[in-house]
Amino acid sequence: MTALERYRATLAGQPVDRLPAHPVTMMFASRLIGRTFYDYIMDHRVMAAGQLAMVEQFDVDCVQTISDPCREVDDLGGECTYFTDEAPANDARLALLRDKARLVDLRPADPLGGGRMHDRVQAVALLRQQCGPDFSVQGWVEGPIALAVDLRGMQDLMTDTVDDPDFVRDLFAFSVDQEIAFARAQVAAGADTIGVGDAAASLLGGSTYRELVWPEERRLVDAIHELGALVRLHICGRTTHLVEEINKLGCDYVDIDFLCDLTKARAALPETAILGNLDPTSVLLRGTPEQVYDGLAACHAICGRRFVVGAGCEVPNATPHLNLQALVAYAKDHGA
Repeated sequence: MTALERYRATLAGQPVDRLPAHPVTMMFASRLIGRTFYDYIMDHRVMAAGQLAMVEQFDVDCVQTISDPCREVDDLGGECTYFTDEAPANDARLALLRDKARLVDLRPADPLGGGRMHDRVQAVALLRQQCGPDFSVQGWVEGPIALAVDLRGMQDLMTDTVDDPDFVRDLFAFSVDQEIAFARAQVAAGADTIGVGDAAASLLGGSTYRELVWPEERRLVDAIHELGALVRLHICGRTTHLVEEINKLGCDYVDIDFLCDLTKARAALPETAILGNLDPTSVLLRGTPEQVYDGLAACHAICGRRFVVGAGCEVPNATPHLNLQALVAYAKDHGA
């Protein structure tokens, strides 16, 4: 089977020659080719080189353009703080919507306008060109609350969910409009899958998530499907209380972090492929190859047929190569 056939068959619950390995690699990929993370996120050619090195050295089954939460904010005119070899950050004190009245005049930025979103689109196109049609090339967008936090600031947005839910709905709607345009450009460039990162959703209670976040996440998922792409949902942190609502989104596969109860997640997501939920720090970074392999076996036993091999979140940049090799070895040694 090709990597893309293996991936799609796993999501459909069909027999495969082996499991697909889709670990999230960002800083690890930049370190692998001896480049700073700043170079990696700012130059699509460096990103492509790092992702291709992951394929060549570890035989993973996809390449990804996930990188940082600042692309959209940067193109919308916000101020981001960049570092040489760490992830960039959005400073809440400089948030573009520190004055929430500015939302009325804010318009989505053009993903092909020469900014940082355009750079990701170029990364997708370059990876598709270099990987060919039989490999999964995954684009990435922020989810509604993730982009809203980047634009408004975490503390203010969380207060807004109580004090001004109508503003929050308007901001989430704006965020999804922006991300649909961004996803459309990436699919046109060759992405077969769009990852949706919405980490801040894990900080909300179930009723707030259901009333404010879920409708816009669903609109984004539906729009990506209409573009002809698959959807990978990534929400870091504790999501056990959200998995029943996540099941109703219709995602093709969901990353489950190690903080989530995997048994409950599988029960709530009976027909959805699951990636995870190996602890990326205590097991993948600090454990042994045997612990990585056995940990994945425990996850696989719970998840069953629709199981994508990976850690609960990003592969730490100092992860021993033998541990990541053990992760891929588990995928190669097992079918669905």
